[in-house]
Amino acid sequence: MYGLISIPINEQTKDTQVSFDYQTSNNASTYCDSTYQLELNHEKMEQFILYKGRFVLVLDGKIYNYKQLRTRLVKKGYTFETNSEIEVVAALFEENGVDAFRELRGMFAIILWDNQENTFYAVRDPFGIRPFYYMETEEEFLFSYQKEEIMKVKGELSFSEQALQHYLSFQYVPTPLTLTKEISRLEPGHYLIKTPQQPLQTHRYFHATFQPVDGNEKQIINRIQEVMVDSVKAHIQDEESIGAFLSGGIDSSFLVGIAKEFHPSIKTFSVGFEEDGFSEIPIAQKTAAELGVDNCSYIISPQEYVESLPTIVRYLGDPLADPSCVPLYFAAKMASEYTKVVLSGEGADELFGGYNIYREFESLKLFQHLPLTFLRWFHKLSEIIPEGVVGKSYLARGTTPLKDRYIGNAKIFEEKEKKQFLKTYHEANHYQLITDELFQQVKEEHPLHQMQYIDIHTWLSGDILVKADRMTGAHSLSLRAPFLDKEVFLVARKIPVKYKISEKQTKQILRKAAKDFVPSHVVERKKLGFPVPTGNWLRNELFDWAQNVILVSETGHLLEKSYCLKLLIDHATGKRDNARKLWTILVFMIWHRVNMENKGIMPT
Repeated sequence: MYGLISIPINEQTKDTQVSFDYQTSNNASTYCDSTYQLELNHEKMEQFILYKGRFVLVLDGKIYNYKQLRTRLVKKGYTFETNSEIEVVAALFEENGVDAFRELRGMFAIILWDNQENTFYAVRDPFGIRPFYYMETEEEFLFSYQKEEIMKVKGELSFSEQALQHYLSFQYVPTPLTLTKEISRLEPGHYLIKTPQQPLQTHRYFHATFQPVDGNEKQIINRIQEVMVDSVKAHIQDEESIGAFLSGGIDSSFLVGIAKEFHPSIKTFSVGFEEDGFSEIPIAQKTAAELGVDNCSYIISPQEYVESLPTIVRYLGDPLADPSCVPLYFAAKMASEYTKVVLSGEGADELFGGYNIYREFESLKLFQHLPLTFLRWFHKLSEIIPEGVVGKSYLARGTTPLKDRYIGNAKIFEEKEKKQFLKTYHEANHYQLITDELFQQVKEEHPLHQMQYIDIHTWLSGDILVKADRMTGAHSLSLRAPFLDKEVFLVARKIPVKYKISEKQTKQILRKAAKDFVPSHVVERKKLGFPVPTGNWLRNELFDWAQNVILVSETGHLLEKSYCLKLLIDHATGKRDNARKLWTILVFMIWHRVNMENKGIMPT
């Protein structure tokens, strides 16, 4: 889908009619009147409505509370011609204007064109499950659910060196940036307004903050169970069949345990690798058997892993160096053979404290009681200790304030290392540009809540949800993420730290809430997710492939290739574990080859 608004740019043309165009493909139906033309492909996921001759709305996604909203609007005198979600959204907007966005429960990107006021609105769901891209010039405003659609319309645009510099730290391009300088992403929980002769305005309508309230553990557990059952039920309402991604962990098992009560025929899907320690398939199969649901599984080979990368990178839009994109792609491919809707556990870690790094403040408590002089001395010591020596990282983390070292669940290259091989490095583009403002908003909160806040506003929407949305979308699957529901968040935000983590365990209270729904062997298992043996492969099966990618890549004007090759050699010889750094570079090089060099097939 893409759309275009042509806007008058000066006083002489201020009375000129604004033109609005929207289309999804060449195979479309067309709606026209004097001010806009709209083309819509009915096979797409988007829903369209021309409401009362004034409003054009397009919805990409799902609204889970539209029936309740419809009932309320009927009581106010509204009548409806269809049973669609989009007509309810249109009526709600007519009733409440932009305040309507706060009432929507779901995953969505919505565009709204007010034909009478020549005003354009776009809104993105609270956590950013569905994407929205836009480009503004003096003459026009373009928008799309996919960045590539704008690029097709505009042709050659500028490469963003700033976005690349941040990508090398985060392993993704943080919102609102993209690797195309002129194109931006609307941030989650925000809406934008565009009118002629006025600059673009963005406003936040949903803010994910934590407000812990001390309470009875049993009551909190009961509330989690109630809201999760309600959320899963809402996410699968009216669906004839559903599936679910199933790992060996608590999140996906909890969802399946609830969903099977509504859909006993639910199918589950698991992927893994042949290497020891890199497959949760046996655990997933055991879990499925004890829950009484079917499980389909698939083993991914190193060869098909790398062969799929150009296709996957193309679907991602911008590079995303999360190795789990690939197993998720294969899991989605397998699921698409059985269903059109799949449940997934995204968001549970960010909301309930699931990452191991969230326990870091416990291990670093020693440093909180040291005098400032000692802290400075230990920090200097950490800087002179050689890389790879045990204790270096511990000293560095313990003597560095959280706001100066934590940028989210992934941190790849430090600034001083980027200086050595990124030819377009600029001092002003420090990664803390992204996180400083976020830390400022939570500077008085507990370290756990600070990290959760950073992850929700960076890692979740920049990595986790991008790969989930794009990998399922590649196979025409509709992703459902019940943990990322406003009602679930309203419960999670009030949970005190003491119920979330301990010295040995993450997501404590979520595990207790899941006990009534999942097999006992799942409850105490440590988080693995989609573990990928890229580190092993880059030393063995994929060494030659990685070397060739670096050598043939036409990125020499951006990256110092000799440095990249040294990272690979040091990794292969066991000198250092450079797997994540290498993967970040390799994925960018593949992205560059596919998108900038127009070469789809990687050398072998």
